[in-house]
Amino acid sequence: MLSQQVLTGIKSHLRVVVCQRNLGILAPALNKATDPIQQLFIQKIREYKQKSGGGNNLVEPTPEIEKELSQELEKITRQYGGGPGVNMTQFPTFKFTDPVIDPISMEQK
Repeated sequence: MLSQQVLTGIKSHLRVVVCQRNLGILAPALNKATDPIQQLFIQKIREYKQKSGGGNNLVEPTPEIEKELSQELEKITRQYGGGPGVNMTQFPTFKFTDPVIDPISMEQK
């Protein structure tokens, strides 16, 4: 009986701890930070979103970074068979043909 009361007390304590802990996780989802570090993180994410323009482009790239990116993309294109006029985003089509098999003669000669 005593062990059951102890277990019940532990379970209720854990529920309170978990609920309090999860409230801190929900706050950024509501755009309300509970501490200054979270608020700074949210501000930096918003700044990055504005700078990126919602596209897949690099944010504030330097000429060296753009040059390195173009070199890497060219290397990948050569390695995987791309080139001018080749759509690398399309799944390749395969064409399988049955081999020609000579009929087997069952007659003995």
